[in-house]
Amino acid sequence: MLSALVNIFKIPDLKKRILITAGLLVVFRIGCYVSTPGIDGAALSKFFHQIGKTTGGSLLGIINMFAGGAMERLTIFALGIMPYISSSIILQLLTAVIPALEKLSKEGRTGYEKINQYTRYGTVLLAAIQSFFISLWLENPARFQGMMIVANPGWTFRLITVITLTAGTIFIMWLGEQIQERGIGNGISLIITMGIISRAPAAGYQLFSALKMGQIQPFTLLIMAAFFFGVVLAVTFVTQGQRKIPVQYARRIVGRKIYGGQSTYIPLKVDTAGVIAIIFAQAIILFPATLASFIPNAGFQRIAHSLVRGQLLYTIIYALLIIFFCYFYTAIVFNPVDLSQNLKKYGGFIPGVRPGVSTTEYLDYVMTRITLAGALFIAFIAIFPDFIMAWLKVPYLVASFFGGTAILIVVGVMLDTIKQLESHLLMHYYDGFIKSGRIRGRR
Repeated sequence: MLSALVNIFKIPDLKKRILITAGLLVVFRIGCYVSTPGIDGAALSKFFHQIGKTTGGSLLGIINMFAGGAMERLTIFALGIMPYISSSIILQLLTAVIPALEKLSKEGRTGYEKINQYTRYGTVLLAAIQSFFISLWLENPARFQGMMIVANPGWTFRLITVITLTAGTIFIMWLGEQIQERGIGNGISLIITMGIISRAPAAGYQLFSALKMGQIQPFTLLIMAAFFFGVVLAVTFVTQGQRKIPVQYARRIVGRKIYGGQSTYIPLKVDTAGVIAIIFAQAIILFPATLASFIPNAGFQRIAHSLVRGQLLYTIIYALLIIFFCYFYTAIVFNPVDLSQNLKKYGGFIPGVRPGVSTTEYLDYVMTRITLAGALFIAFIAIFPDFIMAWLKVPYLVASFFGGTAILIVVGVMLDTIKQLESHLLMHYYDGFIKSGRIRGRR
């Protein structure tokens, strides 16, 4: 491992890419501390800490996690990259149901650039809408337990907030694209990961403060460390897990030459949906609790209270939603009909399975079974922080690093980045990070 790290800086091009990536990530972190005009950041941060303690997270807390804490201070990067992620997911879902977009997605690089352009337009639209409603939310002191967040509310403040937050999201999107082109790794994913990791010092401070005051025993820290490494190891195995379907190509004799006859396999991922299923489920399950903070209605408050972290009904519905969205997203991105037709078109077949309809049914059957295993694991990882928070009596900020969205994103992005670093090292005849074999990326 140490020799591989040393070898990285022996390759000029790779060294340059790493320094560019690090520099752009530093720019992102600096922007997370530049305040939006007209906001009392200290009062807003106090409110976020209060709702974090009482509910163990909310929809606003999820946005704050992706933005690296920028939402609780309402800085210029308060929306983070979430509008871009939402726009990308919407376009991906629309591609599966709109024939024109589906045709465009099959046109190679030209189609990819066109869809990417639509994604950027959608990002601007979503960011403008979200920032406008955030400005309306900030103007009402009743939603912040009487605290005055905005000194001079009105249309001037709303317009400034919309322009500032939308421009901040566009700038983050540009940073991600620059990392993708000139740096190393997936730019958008690295920005999200940096935002999540930036919360680690605050989580560590809360943990050791509780230890100092006697709220947590030293033995509890050992248990938490064991759980943490166990979760990281399990997520790594499931993220890398594949079901390899063997494929044989028929041999063709043309003149004196023999074509085809190769043996290969189709890698079916155990965790196809991954973090996207959790994001969908969180958006739905946390919406009532978030809406309850805006609507002071006693009946609605009681319903929303039963759907917050720690409640049994919340845990059951949350797990079921994750399992549903795992199957839903897998059905969107995995098309066994197209796969079987492509195999038949190029003379490939699965040994023991007839080409055509039988191959489609077989691929669908296998994918359904392995998706169940992946969905159950993702559901367990998603609710594991709630178990840690209730059992070991630790703050939600600390418990969030033991599962859920944070650990899936961080582990997946790190594996993908290591894979790209290994590719550069092996291309220049250096050993990679893993001596026994190549590491696989997420896709």
